[in-house]
Amino acid sequence: MTGAPGDGEPRTKVLVVDDDPQILRALRINLSAHGYQVTVAANGAAALRAAGATRPDVVVLDLGLPDLDGLDVLAGLRGWSPVPVVVLSARTDSMEKVAALDAGADDYVTKPFGLAEFLARLRAAVRRAATEAGDGQAVVRFGAITVDLLAKRVTRSGTEVHLTPTEWGILVMLVRHRGKLVTQRDLLRHVWGPHYDDRTNYLRVYLGQLRRKLEDDPSHPRYLITEPGMGYRLEA
Repeated sequence: MTGAPGDGEPRTKVLVVDDDPQILRALRINLSAHGYQVTVAANGAAALRAAGATRPDVVVLDLGLPDLDGLDVLAGLRGWSPVPVVVLSARTDSMEKVAALDAGADDYVTKPFGLAEFLARLRAAVRRAATEAGDGQAVVRFGAITVDLLAKRVTRSGTEVHLTPTEWGILVMLVRHRGKLVTQRDLLRHVWGPHYDDRTNYLRVYLGQLRRKLEDDPSHPRYLITEPGMGYRLEA
C-alpha cells in the first residue's frame, strides 16, 4: 500500500522504463533534479509491477525491452490505467510511431534526444492529463474547496489543505467523474493498482480522512457521498 498518512506533499511521479542503465541513471538524476519523484524499471514485467505499486503520473517507455515489446507494456497499462505515456525510443520509422500512438501513447520522442525538449514534452503530457481529469478544467471548485489539478494543491476557504498522495489520488478520481458514481473497484484500481479490488477497507479509511479535511460535518458529508455497496460520488 502506497501513500500512507504522514507522506510528504505529492510530487509528480514518473516511471522510467528502459533497458539501458546509462539512460536510466541519467534520467533518474535529471528528473530528480527537476523535482520529479522517479521510479525506474529495466524490463517490461518490472515496469508493469512498478506501475501498479507506485501509481505514476506519467510513464517514459522504451519500446526495445528485453522481455516484452514496449507496445505490449503499453497495452498492459492501458488495460487499467489512463496514465500518460511518453515513448522514448531509438526506433525512428514512421510506422513505429503510428503504431505506438494508436496503441495509446501520448507522445513519441526519438533517441538521441535533447533534455530540454524531453522535459517540455513530459510537462505537456502531465498538463494534458491533469486538464482532462477535470473535464477540461484545471481548477475545480465546490463549496469552500478549490482543487488545482495542475499545481496538485487543495485549499479550503483560502487555506491550503495538506493531502497525502493517496488522498490526492482518490480526490482526483472523484473530481474527474464529479456528479457520477465511481465504483469501489475503479477507485481501488486507480489508486492502489489492479490487485487491490477487494480492499474496500482502504477506501473507508481514506474517505474518512478526506471528509475530516474537506467537509464541514464529516459525519454528514455534503460533497464526498457514499453509495452503499457500490462506490463514491463527488457532489459538486
